[in-house]
Amino acid sequence: MVSVFPKISLKPEVEAYLQSVFKNKELLTTLGSEQSEFKFEALLSRLSHPPAFTSIRVNTCLASTDHVKKLLTEEIQKQFKGWPVSDVPVLEHPKLPDVLLIPVVGPRVNLQRHSFEVIVGAQCGNAVLRGAHVFIPGILSAPKLMKAGDAVSVYSDICGKCKRGAKEFMGSKAFVGNGTAELSRNEIFCSSSILRGVGIRMTEPVYISPSFDNLLSSFVFLQNLPSVVVSHVLDPKPGERILDICAAPGGKTTHIAALMNDKGEVIAMDKIASKLKKIKRNAENLQLKCIKVFCYDGTKALATEGTWDGQVGPPFTPESFDRVLLDAPCSGLGQRPNMACDWSLKEITSYQPLQRKLFRVAVNLLKPGGILVYSTCTITLAENEEQVAWALDSFPCLCLQPQEPHLGEEGMMGVGLSYDQLKLLQRFHPASVTEGGTSVCSSDMDVSQMAHLIKSANKDTIGFFIAKFVKVQDA
Repeated sequence: MVSVFPKISLKPEVEAYLQSVFKNKELLTTLGSEQSEFKFEALLSRLSHPPAFTSIRVNTCLASTDHVKKLLTEEIQKQFKGWPVSDVPVLEHPKLPDVLLIPVVGPRVNLQRHSFEVIVGAQCGNAVLRGAHVFIPGILSAPKLMKAGDAVSVYSDICGKCKRGAKEFMGSKAFVGNGTAELSRNEIFCSSSILRGVGIRMTEPVYISPSFDNLLSSFVFLQNLPSVVVSHVLDPKPGERILDICAAPGGKTTHIAALMNDKGEVIAMDKIASKLKKIKRNAENLQLKCIKVFCYDGTKALATEGTWDGQVGPPFTPESFDRVLLDAPCSGLGQRPNMACDWSLKEITSYQPLQRKLFRVAVNLLKPGGILVYSTCTITLAENEEQVAWALDSFPCLCLQPQEPHLGEEGMMGVGLSYDQLKLLQRFHPASVTEGGTSVCSSDMDVSQMAHLIKSANKDTIGFFIAKFVKVQDA
């Protein structure tokens, strides 16, 4: 069965759970059943599509946003030369001075399909939808007679049923574009060594988005818009000591360091050693020196009596950080594009206890008067607003704070938080402002067209949640 961007595929019990979240009693009372159902179905549909914009964070420690904008414009013109799109503009975000936005063009549903079909894994398919070529490890199936130079159509294996090395696949798949094979089928599947280069070079993707493979790597960092907002909300200052308690892969860590002008100390922790390499590599690429990386379990980062002996790294003494970012491990249901999630309900709902353990540590490590920012890239109440309600009840020393910038919507009803409290939260819903993709895509747009585009960048993004707390000094 071939589909073009169906709604996200979920296990029935997971979809029923999410439906209960988005049709909870408070929302039904406010919106009514019909509107609640419409918003829920729209959410499921949007999750399988990429955001309307590629957002790029500029490393302002090395270059100005204006300079990088000029370099990016030149590179994109080279990439899109000969493509059926008009001049794609590079836009400056009016509220985020270190962010550039590039409209994504699509979906192009009328592309001609080729007889040779290549099947790729879901993660690879998602990457293609955001501008990547197909790398060899992502290829699961290729035709028996495929050779280098052949035109092929690329499909994503929605449900993870395709076996690597298959010659054809008749299961559920979604068309993500056309490309040219860089190698033959035999070279891909019969090589004695592990191949990692480009296997299919995309020539007609369903969504047109620039490729950033090794592009201006010291000057730019690809980062979803809400993830950039988080560090601005934390608002780190030069000379402060900041803790990023679950830091991998380091996007927010490096942003925090850049906002501090690389002056101060940013402690980045993660308990998985392999992930730390990404943090270090990103810090090196961006030439940031104030980041210290430690392989450590965040739930054990608070030193108890007798466990701290003056060491530089974790565990840390109480009240030793000016600001703490807890970008918590979560179910990740806000990530886009995501055509299928095969997690069970037990897995989806398993994160709340871990998040609370990490939160307790974060509060204890924060100095009086310090700022704690909690964020997730998921859409559930249990991992977001419910955690805020629990935090306010469990820690009288914490008060919610206004967020700047506030580009998302207010928090979602359903856990008994007051309207004033919900207004202090920031929730990004994956909602489409420009149905059918970005229709205006020219470098000579007028001011009103640009304003409309940027509005859609703030709305049509990944699902994300941010809460900001201050630790009251006299609590």
